[in-house]
Amino acid sequence: MPALDGLTDAEVAIAAARAGADVVARAYGSAHVRFAKTPTDFATDTDLRAEEAIVRVLQEHRPADARTGEESGAGGPAAASRRWLIDPLCGTLNFAATTPLMAVNVALTHDGATIAAAVVDPIADELFWTDGSRALVRPGGGTDRALEPTPASGLLEINCDGPLDRPFVGGQLVHDPGVRAAYGPRVISSTLGVVWVAVGRRASYVSDGSFRGNLHFAAGIAVAEAAGCVVTDLAGDPLHTGRGLVVSADPTTHQEVLALVRPHLSAVATVG
Repeated sequence: MPALDGLTDAEVAIAAARAGADVVARAYGSAHVRFAKTPTDFATDTDLRAEEAIVRVLQEHRPADARTGEESGAGGPAAASRRWLIDPLCGTLNFAATTPLMAVNVALTHDGATIAAAVVDPIADELFWTDGSRALVRPGGGTDRALEPTPASGLLEINCDGPLDRPFVGGQLVHDPGVRAAYGPRVISSTLGVVWVAVGRRASYVSDGSFRGNLHFAAGIAVAEAAGCVVTDLAGDPLHTGRGLVVSADPTTHQEVLALVRPHLSAVATVG
């Protein structure tokens, strides 16, 4: 690995995410070993090796920082105020099924706020990143350009990976005729969909669940916020105030999507 001394936090995030993405890209389409987490979820040997590659970069260039990886758990100084959140392969089931929709996510938090992040699509060789103020996309072999969210696609990304012990909003939205009349619902089952809002490929993204310190979503949310997307919980309140996540290209789209979500949020709360 070439010397990376003197890099900014954003550059370290990029280097780490790219290291993981290189592992994923090389392994894509080849045989893999699965390690079951639950009956419906698993990791592969590629998840593990991608995380190891990311951790090596962080250990070399930010050894004083803490880190939490999806596969390896907590590492580094436990009391550090700076912590790296690592999702080495978001879309493992897609990867295993040779479906090219996945992301490698690396984010740096300081006292709870994300200050640098990188998201890499290892198959398209596309990088989305932020230094906490700017949000940019870098196509493979290309140069950075500013992210410009737009609702022009008319597509609504819905996360249908939800809890198994209660109804959840994503599943309700997919079969709602009102949603289908207003937007084209899509389900790619990867947080790549979050940065697709920032780059203008989706009008909005909706997910149920909790997102504070979420390894899968921290980097994508940081990029979307820096790009100027509207980010709230499912009720339209500040993120982490309540449950869920809505990321939209602009305020008008956001209000339209919240209105579509609202009856399902009430229904789920009643059933729960």
